[in-house]
Amino acid sequence: MIPTLQEMEAACNRCRAAVDALTAALEAFDAVQDDLRVLDAYLGSDDWFSQLEADEQGLLPPDLPRGVLAEDTLYDLLEEADALRNRVGTAADS
Repeated sequence: MIPTLQEMEAACNRCRAAVDALTAALEAFDAVQDDLRVLDAYLGSDDWFSQLEADEQGLLPPDLPRGVLAEDTLYDLLEEADALRNRVGTAADS
């Protein structure tokens, strides 16, 4: 079966939208690489342990966001970011 012009146009439009979305996402991901390095160094550091201890002792304001003190929050984020770097690198090779 020969594809119709409309089918090819629709396929091209879907691909253009996906490429544009991925480009924007990759640019956003590239922009946070320094933040990821800072978070990686922070996890398990003396500062992290001190702030965790202060939180456990109730010394931090109750309305202060403290998600980064949950070890899994940072660990999971860093692992996912690393997996994305590997996936993007693998995709670039194909």
